[in-house]
Amino acid sequence: MKPFKNLKRLIYEVKNMKVGSLGMNVKKRGRIWRIIRNIVLFVVAISLIWVAFHTVMKTYEQKKYPARGEMVEVDGKRMHVYAKGDGKETIVLLSGLGTAAPALDYEPLMDEMAKDYKVVVVEPFGYGWSELTDKERTVENIVEEIRTALKKSNIEGPYILMPHSLSGIYSMYYAHEYPEEVKAVIGIDFTLPKALEYFDEPAPTMPAYLKAVAPTGIARLVSYISPEDVIPIADEGTYSEENLHMTKIISAGKLYNRNIVDEANEIEKSVEKTKEMSFPSNMPIMIFAAKRDKVTEDGKSNLTFYETQVGDNPLNELIVLEGHHYLHWTRSKEMSEHVRTFIEQINHH
Repeated sequence: MKPFKNLKRLIYEVKNMKVGSLGMNVKKRGRIWRIIRNIVLFVVAISLIWVAFHTVMKTYEQKKYPARGEMVEVDGKRMHVYAKGDGKETIVLLSGLGTAAPALDYEPLMDEMAKDYKVVVVEPFGYGWSELTDKERTVENIVEEIRTALKKSNIEGPYILMPHSLSGIYSMYYAHEYPEEVKAVIGIDFTLPKALEYFDEPAPTMPAYLKAVAPTGIARLVSYISPEDVIPIADEGTYSEENLHMTKIISAGKLYNRNIVDEANEIEKSVEKTKEMSFPSNMPIMIFAAKRDKVTEDGKSNLTFYETQVGDNPLNELIVLEGHHYLHWTRSKEMSEHVRTFIEQINHH
C-alpha cells in the first residue's frame, strides 16, 4: 500500500505544481501586456501632444512672420509673389521640387541681380508663404498659376525665366506655349523633359503616405533634430541668421505636404506632355551647370546632355560651375555677373 500511497501523493503534488505554474504564467503574461499597453498609451499621448504643439506653433508663426511680398488670389487660394529691384528687365525665379521657402532660398542671388534688374520669385502653391491648393499639380496648372500670379501683381513681361531643377520643365512648357511672354531662359542646373530618355532613367516619385504624415509635424521634428537638412549649404554669412531661422520655420510647416508630393508624382506625366517641346529657336538660352564627376558607362553626363540642349542660337551659353545642385547657394555673385553679360548681349544683338 505504501508505494500506492506515494504514487497518489506524487500525482497530487504534480497537479498542484501545474496549477501553480499556470497561475504564475498568467500573471507574468498579464504584466507584460500591461507594460506594452502603457508604452503604447505613452507613445500615443506624446504623439498627440506633439501634433497639438505643431498646430499651435504653425498658427503662431503665420501671425508672427507675415509674407515678405504680396499675396495674390489665384483660383480661390493665395499665392506669394516677392519682388526686388526696379530695373527694366524682369527676371522670374522658379524653384525646384521641395524647396520649402523659395523666396528665402534665392535671397543671395536676388540681392545681387536686383542691383540691375527687377527680380521676382513666385512661390507655387504648397511652397513658402503660399497656401495649399486642391488643384492637380499638372504642368499646365502650375504654369497657369504662375502666369496669373504675375499678372495680378502687375508684373509685366516679357520675362526672363530663371528656373532651377524641376521647374526647367515648367519653363519649357511656358516658353513653348507663350513665347511672346518669354524673352529668354536662364537655367540653374535645371531639368529638361528629354533628360529621362537621354539617361534612360525612371521619373522620381515620393511615397504617397507622406501626405498623411506631413500634418503631424514630422518636418518640424527634422528641423529641430537635424537643421542642416533644411537650410542651405553655404559659407557663413551668405544667408542672414534671420533668413536661416525663417527657412527652418517654413520648412517645419511645408515640407512633404500634399502639393509637393503630388507634384513629384506628376513628373512622369509632365515629361510625357513636354518631351516633344523645345525652346523657340530665336529665344536665347543660358544654362548654369553644376560640374559633376558622374559619367555613365557610355560616356553620358549632365554636361553632355546640356550640350544637346543648348541649340544653335549664337547667343546661347553653357556655363559650368563648381558647386552643389543648388548653385545659387554658393555662386550667386559669379552667376549674377554672367547674367548681366548675357542680358547685355541679348539687348545689343
